[in-house]
Amino acid sequence: MVGLTDKAHAYARTLSGGLRRRLLLGKALVHHPHILVLDEPTAGVDIELRQMLWANIRKLNEQGMTIILTTHYLEEAEEMCDEIAIIDQGTVVARDSTANLLGRLDAKSMVVQPASPVGTLPQGAGITSELRDDGAVLLRYHGNATSADEVLAAVHASGISIRDVKTAEADLEDVFLALTKAT
Repeated sequence: MVGLTDKAHAYARTLSGGLRRRLLLGKALVHHPHILVLDEPTAGVDIELRQMLWANIRKLNEQGMTIILTTHYLEEAEEMCDEIAIIDQGTVVARDSTANLLGRLDAKSMVVQPASPVGTLPQGAGITSELRDDGAVLLRYHGNATSADEVLAAVHASGISIRDVKTAEADLEDVFLALTKAT
């Protein structure tokens, strides 16, 4: 499971840092625990080890093992965790399902690449817009109050012909910053 079969007869002290991490994971799993605590498991590891580790963690979780993960890599936490607790200066400031935490901000953005230079920025209820240095228009809105269709209608009403468009929602980093910015 941890990819160390070819190192079965090697001394632990002769292994590289990444292989030592694999060995530590193997040692933690040898007794088939019900709960596995991982403290920053991907800090300083290469991409191959990171992918192998997450594939194994997913498999263990699917088999019923509870995994407790501490990490500063919020994109990994967002992808891997069903529930998240955010700790700020030793205090739990939020603990909820990942979906509920992400839904707290309801912040969405749309980046419109215009076909030609923009003369007038789009306007509309619940929509803020700004012209970026690269000529694209950044539009921010709340999905519960304003639909993407309304945002696009405001873009068309301002005379902008769209060459390309990209949308994004708030991520766990945005939620973390919103919850910890006051402290």
